[in-house]
Amino acid sequence: MTYSPYEILNSDCTSQLLLTCDHASNFVPDDVASGDLGLPAADMDRHIAYDIGAAGVTRHLSALLRAPAVLSNFSRLVIDPNRGANDPTLVMKLYDGTIIPANRHVDAAEIARRKANLYDPYHRAYEQLASAHDDTIVVAVHSFTPRLNGRKPRPWHVGILFAGDERFSRPFLDELHAQSDLCIGENEPYAGHLPGDAVDQHALQCGRANALIELRHDLIADEAGQRHWAQRLAPLLTNALATYRAQHAQKSLA
Repeated sequence: MTYSPYEILNSDCTSQLLLTCDHASNFVPDDVASGDLGLPAADMDRHIAYDIGAAGVTRHLSALLRAPAVLSNFSRLVIDPNRGANDPTLVMKLYDGTIIPANRHVDAAEIARRKANLYDPYHRAYEQLASAHDDTIVVAVHSFTPRLNGRKPRPWHVGILFAGDERFSRPFLDELHAQSDLCIGENEPYAGHLPGDAVDQHALQCGRANALIELRHDLIADEAGQRHWAQRLAPLLTNALATYRAQHAQKSLA
């Protein structure tokens, strides 16, 4: 079977929502350090290598919402598709206290090769799906570790990241805040987007409404948790979309 650096789900669906999962996989392609970054399996199973549970949530959401989705098929440690092309952390050499042996001495030529073979095809597929409709809303699915090494525990169940454009993220946050049992973060556990990152490239720079979902990964580490959170988020996303459309219609009439 021919390797592809991305996977597309439900490409024939016409939902206004486009689901993305930049850190879906911890896979290392054979042509990158012979498929081994020099880390033990335990480290490759940690959050440093991928967003634990995010792919499963994305798959379930795609089915529930009948929405197209694009997922990466390589570890963020190989090259990070959620970083800008010129970001110095595009290929990480140290992450959360762990040295990445195969990346320690990576040179510009190798970074360019990984970018051409993995990063660029993923972003081309992402943009092709996003541009299929004039009114696409990008919903990026990520997960975060409950605690970074030496840092305080992170209390949020889910965080929504946004950078200036709250057309969709605010209605979605309103839906989440109405859930009384959840601790919701706004631009937590991170403060918005990085210049040139995936949402910046495919949403902010193109005028597309968007929201980036960060789920605490201990909540979605298994299939049951992934299904539960997808089932919980799907109707909230549907309600937020209805609010967005109503507000957009009002502005069009004004």
